[in-house]
Amino acid sequence: MRGSAGNPAASGDVREALRAIIEGKIVKRIRHELQWEGSTVTPVFIEELERLGYLPATVKSVKVEPGERVPAFFIDKEVAWFGWVFWEQFTSWKIRKLWGSVVKNARGDWDVQIPESRATTIYANESLKIEMDIDHPPEF
Repeated sequence: MRGSAGNPAASGDVREALRAIIEGKIVKRIRHELQWEGSTVTPVFIEELERLGYLPATVKSVKVEPGERVPAFFIDKEVAWFGWVFWEQFTSWKIRKLWGSVVKNARGDWDVQIPESRATTIYANESLKIEMDIDHPPEF
C-alpha cells in the first residue's frame, strides 16, 4: 500500500467518502473524480480499495467463469470507473472476457471496455463474485 501520512486529503472524512464509493451502499458506483479541495486522492483511493479487498489485477488474471461477474475499478489518472469483469456471449460458441464500466455510451454499450488481451491494471475483488445471466450481461 502507498503511504499517505501527512496528506490532508487522507483525513478520516475523505477515507470514509472513498469507502462509500467503493462499497456502493450509500453512493452509486459509477464514474468518480478523485479530487478533494484541488488535490488528488487517487493514492488514498487505491489504499482504501486494497483495504476492502480490491487487488491490482488484469482482466486476464481475474478468476471468473462464464455466468459470473467480479466487481472492479479502473483508475484513469484522477478518475475511478466502476465496472465488472465478466464473459460477454455473442453466440452459443463465441464469448469474450472483458471489464465493462457501468457507465454506458449513447449506443447503450459500456463506455469504457478493457479486453483480456490488454495488460491494463484494474482493482478487482474476487471475493465479491456473483452470478449473472450470460445471455444478458450486466445491465447496470
